[in-house]
Amino acid sequence: MLVEKVINNNIVSAFDEAGREVVVMGRGLGFGVRPGQPVDEKKIEKVFRIKSQDTAVQLKELLANMPLERVKISTDIISYAKSNLNLKLNQSIYVTLTDHINFAIDRFEKGINLQNALLWEVKRFYPYEFDLGRYALRLIKERLGVELPEDEAGFIALHFVNAEYGTDIKDALRFPNQLKDILEITSTELEIVLDEGTLHYERFVTHLKFLLQRVYRKELLPDEESELAEMMRTKYPREYGCSRKIAEYIEANADCRLSGEEIMYLAIHIKRVTMAGDSGE
Repeated sequence: MLVEKVINNNIVSAFDEAGREVVVMGRGLGFGVRPGQPVDEKKIEKVFRIKSQDTAVQLKELLANMPLERVKISTDIISYAKSNLNLKLNQSIYVTLTDHINFAIDRFEKGINLQNALLWEVKRFYPYEFDLGRYALRLIKERLGVELPEDEAGFIALHFVNAEYGTDIKDALRFPNQLKDILEITSTELEIVLDEGTLHYERFVTHLKFLLQRVYRKELLPDEESELAEMMRTKYPREYGCSRKIAEYIEANADCRLSGEEIMYLAIHIKRVTMAGDSGE
């Protein structure tokens, strides 16, 4: 592995054995080193193999003036998410999460705390990602002695939501409120109280998460007529009408049009939720 450029005393850009550009991190790795020299493998702590050139450029710019320990905390949190929770994450998480943690610590040291208006919704709809946020806060406290507020766990969780679903962070910020609104529409239209402890409820929320993902990635299902859709319209008019109301809400807030297929699958999940309530499941 040969040094291509020294970013700072701890981080270098290099070419691996296959000639691919990588970003390499390690304490003292770039000190006194010149381009073309081999990377000291004994000092390597982390190798970033970023596929996107734009992301790689952003990462190098970000790491240039950042304390090494903050970078290591961020990469360790991401590694924990991948290995312990088996999450598949967009590589942009290395930029977005590292940047967020760095500024969160800076803000805290200046006595600035941001309130997370979505904290309750994040806890409710993204419990695994919120647990990651709490893990991150514990790691920051253990290593840096900085005790960030719980609001930051919610912000960190949303960065993982963004990386999981491949959406823009602005879209990820909309998800919790939109999920809450959709569930309220369902309860109001069907005049029921949704039982959050049932498997059908969990599946409904999961379906909504992936529906919103498809909406913002513009990957909605095609508009195809089917016998199942017609059956849902005629046999379960309340549930189908509810799915139409949800579709209207999404279309108004995301500037899109939901296909008949999407509306049909919504109706199926809504029917399952009502059946769970009727059966006492």
